[in-house]
Amino acid sequence: MVLTVQASVIPIDQLEQQFSLVEVEDTQFFQEWQNNLPELSDIEKQMLDKLKRGYFNLLKHPPLLENAIRMAIIAPLLFLADFYLFPFHIKAEKSVDISTEDEGLIVEGRLDVLVLKQHLWVAVIESKRAAYSIEAGLSQMLAYMLANPHPEQPSFGMISNGGSFLFVKLVQGQIPQYATSSQFDLRRKPDNDLYSVLSILKHLGELTQTNSN
Repeated sequence: MVLTVQASVIPIDQLEQQFSLVEVEDTQFFQEWQNNLPELSDIEKQMLDKLKRGYFNLLKHPPLLENAIRMAIIAPLLFLADFYLFPFHIKAEKSVDISTEDEGLIVEGRLDVLVLKQHLWVAVIESKRAAYSIEAGLSQMLAYMLANPHPEQPSFGMISNGGSFLFVKLVQGQIPQYATSSQFDLRRKPDNDLYSVLSILKHLGELTQTNSN
């Protein structure tokens, strides 16, 4: 990556101003998280149900830090989405510290970015609290995506703190544009939102392979 990222989260308004970045509200811009999603097998659903139960078990033994999130939630998702297989590979990018002040209390966290392919990123947020809003990772994720050395194709990303998930699409051009999906949350009942998360990951993987050919 060419972009040098500061040790704190870049405010989204500063990022938009510096790169003339525009958020798109039109739902047609980012249809990839909604349409043509692959069906999951019964075995995959059973494994995702176990992941969900495991996550809530981890919450009972805080702090839930980045290593535990990656091992218990992110790594199995990437495995089920076939991102450990060719033509994908995982490359860890520079970790970025996050620090915010809430009523006099400094909340520290960490954002780790994994590059799965030139057009697909996954960001994992670590926090000393049980949950750190995934909004904290949005501007940082976009900063990495803007630094993509192959901007001719759309880029996609997923941000997660273990319990919540958000997908991002970036299209570079004369005016860079981005949009986000709805937020998926393991607290949502009675469904398991991990079904949707895995299905979207699989679909985005298919698209990035098509775009790079």
